[in-house]
Amino acid sequence: MRLAANLSLLFTELPLLERAQAAAEAGFAGVEIQFPYEVAAHDLKAALKQAGLPLVLINLPAGDLMAGGPGLAAVPERQAEFDAGLAQALVYAATVRPQFVNVLPGRLAEGVERETALATLAGNLRRCAEAFAPLGIRVLAEAINPIDMPGFLVNTPEDLNRLIAAVGHPNFAAQLDLYHMARQGLDLPACIAALGGGIGHVQFADCPGRGAPGTGQVDFAAARAALGEAGYAGWLAAEYRPGEEGTAASLEWLAQWR
Repeated sequence: MRLAANLSLLFTELPLLERAQAAAEAGFAGVEIQFPYEVAAHDLKAALKQAGLPLVLINLPAGDLMAGGPGLAAVPERQAEFDAGLAQALVYAATVRPQFVNVLPGRLAEGVERETALATLAGNLRRCAEAFAPLGIRVLAEAINPIDMPGFLVNTPEDLNRLIAAVGHPNFAAQLDLYHMARQGLDLPACIAALGGGIGHVQFADCPGRGAPGTGQVDFAAARAALGEAGYAGWLAAEYRPGEEGTAASLEWLAQWR
């Protein structure tokens, strides 16, 4: 399992295009960016090439989700906006070539039945999986805890398994964020075992606090052992908040994990 740095949370002391080099110098093997669209795709490609790191993951545009809204992927009335975001991500991804594209399910929109929202989400994920397949890019969706994001549609491994079954496409898999599972008090090895081969990508942060490993109570050794037992050999992406001391001071865990 290789380690990636999420550049939307780590190395934010630097401009986005300088963070990949900082991640390489720190010892990460890859990077991911939540929403990279603020920078030109060819500029990001050049920065990644200079750093010698692959782009592991980006997110599909999510509308107003990060500002407290329902987002785009599970809202029938926002289909045109979702389609525009998919088109934008396809063009961007064709240049920067991430290994994965994550589609955030979003919150249950007011006036929309849960089953309708989930059906809309599954249809949109199926379309994304089909659209990104010719580029060799796998599509993911993640479960997010309802404490930090009340109303989020997909919360647990069971929710993800149902979504995988509903999408029914070989180019779709689950993104498992260990922080979001721990935030709900769920047992991480049990979560991993429940998803098994359905895990396409893993992110992590300690809990409580969403800080670096060692700042909270998560048993990462047990989680990593469970991932190995499940046959997972992909990326582990650090998506935590380093705190006021900055990213460099938060990396004591990295040498041991490598």
